[in-house]
Amino acid sequence: MTKTPWLLLLSLLFFLASAAATQIKVTNNPADQLVAALDNNRTAQKLKSLYDNPGLACIALEYIKAYQGDCGAVGGPNGKKPAESEFAQTFAPDCGVLVSTLSPITGRLLGCQSHYVDPSEAFSGILMKNNKSLEIISNKTHTEVGAGVTGTDGGAPYFWCLLFSNGNTSSSFAVEEGVAKVTKPGCFSGANDECSGAYDWSQTRRIWPFVATALLVVGHAFGF
Repeated sequence: MTKTPWLLLLSLLFFLASAAATQIKVTNNPADQLVAALDNNRTAQKLKSLYDNPGLACIALEYIKAYQGDCGAVGGPNGKKPAESEFAQTFAPDCGVLVSTLSPITGRLLGCQSHYVDPSEAFSGILMKNNKSLEIISNKTHTEVGAGVTGTDGGAPYFWCLLFSNGNTSSSFAVEEGVAKVTKPGCFSGANDECSGAYDWSQTRRIWPFVATALLVVGHAFGF
């Protein structure tokens, strides 16, 4: 009989760990979902969907990081953007993208806000903010796209970025050894990688009911 409480405790801890892993583990990449939202919009306009280039997408993530978490520098009167030279000097090398394969950036969309939203909402509500954005999205010269999503240190503010190019999809933004470097926090599309620091961390609050239940049952079992 003395073993029963311990077995119960171990079972509850195992269940709790499993529940926590289920809640925390990122099984979907919001950068991939952002590209899906873009392609749905383009195909609805009878435009071609774009090739999701992981090399370009990694550069989109590095592009975001150049803002160093300064949401106020995105758009508006105080808006700024990284120097063009950074693509060859910093972003490409950091991603393992061969500089010789860089192609022109034919469009860029960047948005930032204090709370995380679903990728489709980020696309329609943050990135599609004016007529210029619509023109970029509907541009027929684009052949490929790359998306980056991140929150500073795994939290707010949240940045969303789409970079477009008219490069040759079979050779542009080629990466060393065929795999773009995974840089954290954040995630980029086309990488077949789980995302870090780019989803709604409030989801972890769902774990606490499991914690409370486990503690009550364990306390009862041990007579606390």
